[in-house]
Amino acid sequence: MKRVAILISGGGSNMVALVNSMTGDHPARPVLVASNDPAASGLEKARAAGVSTAAVDHRPFGKDRAGFEAALLRHIEAAEPDILCLAGFMRVLTPDFVARFEGRMLNIHPSLLPKYPGLHTHQRALDAGDTLAGCTVHQVTAVLDDGPILGQAQVPVLQGDTADTLAARVLVQEHRLYPEALRRFALGQSEPIFLNA
Repeated sequence: MKRVAILISGGGSNMVALVNSMTGDHPARPVLVASNDPAASGLEKARAAGVSTAAVDHRPFGKDRAGFEAALLRHIEAAEPDILCLAGFMRVLTPDFVARFEGRMLNIHPSLLPKYPGLHTHQRALDAGDTLAGCTVHQVTAVLDDGPILGQAQVPVLQGDTADTLAARVLVQEHRLYPEALRRFALGQSEPIFLNA
């Protein structure tokens, strides 16, 4: 059984989808939900689901990313995870941190990578006149929003869409895609999966 730690920064809707999926014959179980924000509402949701939580406020560390990561790592390593899932974790991780979990860290990004790494993905898709948008689960590398793709889910861009309406439809697919990609990854399967809305 694979042990999974999940990093969040906010409400943790993708974390909840992951935790809820890890039951029955699923090859993994959640052992920790950690956040860079002690007030993240996702921490209470994790506790309500019976998952251990930890929080390390990044703000007192200022620009000392390595110091923040060292404090966060103490909690992560105590949980002994086999897989680390980023689920709306809004801190850019240093190459040293990424290297420590190379081949074992997943992220979900709200675009069809390699399109639109970084922020404001939905508005960028609308500005480009795209007819399809979606989300991607990928392994994390030192390059932002790069790394081997484990799965994608597509949604059509509709007439009159705003960044908010598009984001809401993509989020529904994130909650489908991430649990399935994690299940397959925990089983040792790396062939990408593709879902349509």
